[in-house]
Amino acid sequence: MSNIVAIVGRPNVGKSTFFNRLIQRREAIVDAVSGVTRDRHYGKSDWNGKEFSLIDTGGYVKGSDDVFEEEIDKQVVLAIEEADAIIFMVDVESGVTGMDEEVADLLRKVKKPVFLVVNKVDNNKRAEDAVEFYSLGLGEYYTIASINGSGTGDLLDDLVKALPEKVEQVEEEGEALPRFAVVGRPNAGKSSFINALIGKDRYIVTDIAGTTRDSIDTKYNRFGFDFNLVDTAGIRKKSKVKEDLEFYSVMRSVRAIEHSDVCLIVLDATRGFDGQVQNIFWLAERNRKGVVILVNKWDLVEKDHKTTKEFEKVIRKQMEPFTDVPIVFMSVLTKQRIYKAIETAVEVYKNRSKKIKTSVLNDTLLPIIENYPPPAYKGKFVKIKYIMQLPTPQPQFAFFCNLPQYVRDPYKRFLENKLREIFDFQGVPISVYLRKK
Repeated sequence: MSNIVAIVGRPNVGKSTFFNRLIQRREAIVDAVSGVTRDRHYGKSDWNGKEFSLIDTGGYVKGSDDVFEEEIDKQVVLAIEEADAIIFMVDVESGVTGMDEEVADLLRKVKKPVFLVVNKVDNNKRAEDAVEFYSLGLGEYYTIASINGSGTGDLLDDLVKALPEKVEQVEEEGEALPRFAVVGRPNAGKSSFINALIGKDRYIVTDIAGTTRDSIDTKYNRFGFDFNLVDTAGIRKKSKVKEDLEFYSVMRSVRAIEHSDVCLIVLDATRGFDGQVQNIFWLAERNRKGVVILVNKWDLVEKDHKTTKEFEKVIRKQMEPFTDVPIVFMSVLTKQRIYKAIETAVEVYKNRSKKIKTSVLNDTLLPIIENYPPPAYKGKFVKIKYIMQLPTPQPQFAFFCNLPQYVRDPYKRFLENKLREIFDFQGVPISVYLRKK
């Protein structure tokens, strides 16, 4: 469970460059997953062995400067509410601006760690110019040049020291219950889905986006199986936060997804698997969580004999390369297949916690690898000798061989597909590592 750090500041001060710098160093190492970083504004980073999630608020603001004036306040307010620490970035070239002062006013009242970071300081003259940022009343500042990374080390040292220690909450019975997070864009029917399951109107459902107060956990038992349902319908009604729903639902989903074992992604059949739903899907995938796609409002779609198949095909195309995900077509209104949805989530949870004996892995996969060995690369032949599952909460497999560096991505996908075919990991991201024997 990692801390959330938000980067705030006006446009063009270099937030995204800084953000990319922090996550790519790590993404290159840890997330050598095929496919691109689809969602540019969220990533994981670590420093000195401490992991945190990073959110770049800038990526969510569209529109001209005057629109931005009001947006930035909302973003800062959101970041203050949601993040564990805040990096406030300013730019030495433009000096202190009115908008900087406004943000500083909001940040001075905050009890959380705030780091004032002066960007674009790449020579002594500019380091002297940075002194004027003391006037913001936020105390000491850090000077960096995010384009080449100078100065970021000291900032990150202090940042990770200031992050609160996260303690995993353990249930009273000692055994933590599996957590299913219900996520998706506003108004896709998340709260109604939970109401329909629980049969009590704990959540008041109306048609205005933004009526669910906060993520609420509901302890739930079905099919003889106990679990927590986490509803993140996730937009708080705050006078200050009215329009910025996309940013808000992403912030909320990040938190819910990180806390869960399986994500039930609810989408509105009339809108399809659109950009925002895809972002949530990639967040879940990148956090290595189980995933079930629930297509709600299926009763509103004009159907012929092949509608489901077609619709499913379109979604799977957009999910590539992680397509082994169950898709359930349901209607909360008519209660059609809502229990099927939970049953499927339980299966995905079991798949995610599945442990396969080393002997079984080797007996099953080595003969297949023998028949389809990794293609020779630069005249080098790779021999895979031994396979084991790593002791992690989600499925990760190490294949030991003589020349791990010569195994390309397509072959790793081949291995992943074989694991899925033989052992059934539907709905669960798998990590395949090649290690030196």
